[in-house]
Amino acid sequence: MSSSLKDLIEFMVKSLVDYPDQVDVKEVVGEQTTVIELKVAKQDLGKVIGKQGRTARSMRTILTAASTKIHKRSVLEIVE
Repeated sequence: MSSSLKDLIEFMVKSLVDYPDQVDVKEVVGEQTTVIELKVAKQDLGKVIGKQGRTARSMRTILTAASTKIHKRSVLEIVE
């Protein structure tokens, strides 16, 4: 079920960026927390983070809501 969280982030990010083919989403499953690592093209980093981090914060909020629904804990990390 947790791969659906990865798919959710991938879908949101690919809709935002100019280079969707360079979007790389990795899922690192830990004992209590799942870390979703997101890599995008350098040119798209600003779009993913947004003004004052608003876009990134919104994606984290959606991820938290989705993972709460399936009783998991997940974190979104944007890797440069």
